[in-house]
Amino acid sequence: MYAITGITGKVGGAVARTLLAAGQPVRAVVRDAARARSWAERGCEVVTADMDDAASLTAAFEGTQGVFILPPSDFDPSPGFPGARTVIDAVRGALQLAGPEKVVCLSTIGAQAAEINLLTQRTLMEQALSTLPMPVTFLRPGWFMENAAWDVAPARDTGTIPSFLQPLDKPVPMVATADVGRVAAQLLLEVWRGVRVIELEGPQRVTPIDIAETFARILGHAVVAEVVQRDTWEALFRSQGMKEPLPRMRMLDGFNEDWITFEGEEADIVKGAVELETILRSLVSQAD
Repeated sequence: MYAITGITGKVGGAVARTLLAAGQPVRAVVRDAARARSWAERGCEVVTADMDDAASLTAAFEGTQGVFILPPSDFDPSPGFPGARTVIDAVRGALQLAGPEKVVCLSTIGAQAAEINLLTQRTLMEQALSTLPMPVTFLRPGWFMENAAWDVAPARDTGTIPSFLQPLDKPVPMVATADVGRVAAQLLLEVWRGVRVIELEGPQRVTPIDIAETFARILGHAVVAEVVQRDTWEALFRSQGMKEPLPRMRMLDGFNEDWITFEGEEADIVKGAVELETILRSLVSQAD
């Protein structure tokens, strides 16, 4: 039995589908059982648990061959990341008590960065889980291609997409969530010892110009990427409702300044199969 958190999302759902296709039993760990009805219909066991509640997580993780941890994302965290720390304490405590045979945890590119930024939440999770007694794999994917969902409307309506990634011709490691979930499931089925880090990106790196040109092919009209100037970010993010924009700004700085990057050797980075155009076509279709 494999316990999957985040199963109602894109990555967790891809993990579960891959395991089910391999004939493996899956336990869906969800906050609301009603949202997992489709997974129950596929034969999954459904249990309820909150990611900040060690007791419910312990029960969800007990008796499993492996657990997939998908930490909830906080895009506007309070200083010191108290929300993430509460989840981390609960997850670590539950894994310690439940004792699954192995753990795969979704982390991120740049989790090794010393600079405080939005992704530090994953750094803290890695630090906490790396001392567990069972084998643990941290899967560090690149920038999600699906983040381009925010660009569909401006690409379609104005022919311009704003880019916080800059310069516009700088290649960025990106990957589709389908590849992230598929690789995570494959890792769960492997046997290993101790702690390991697996880094993952798509078939090729992607520039903001590539994203604009791909949208242009799909939409049938010119689309260009436009730099969002760094000195406008704080006011812009605050106008969108963010209370603490600095962690997000520093994350973007990290990508642009190359301190959020892969840690291992180029030859060791796992390559996904899903192309950028496949994802953008899907996003455009969903927006129609």
